Amino acid sequence: MRYVAAYLLANLGGNDSPTAKDIKKILESVGVNVDDEKLKKVVSELDGKDINEVIAAGKEKLAGIPTGGMVSSGGGGGGAAGGGDAGEAAKEEEKEEKKEESEESDDDMGFGLFD
Repeated sequence: MRYVAAYLLANLGGNDSPTAKDIKKILESVGVNVDDEKLKKVVSELDGKDINEVIAAGKEKLAGIPTGGMVSSGGGGGGAAGGGDAGEAAKEEEKEEKKEESEESDDDMGFGLFD
């Protein structure tokens, strides 16, 4: 991830096609050890590609991956005031369930860890 972040940083700085040397310079400037094999892999995968197109393609791929858990009903605003209370109540119920489960697991072993 650090190599991709440094690549993006170099790109954001105006270098449309950062080299391994550019990325290594960025990483070493903040004290990060560089694995040349991983660095070469990132550079070879991104060489000649428009970074905005790569990011857009990645977003499309991630959109198709099921994330599990609760589904969000909306974006950053415009939600009903009562909706937040329901979400908090659900979180509290989950915490209580987890707490009960952990207490039950102590009973199953016949002793508590901190008894």
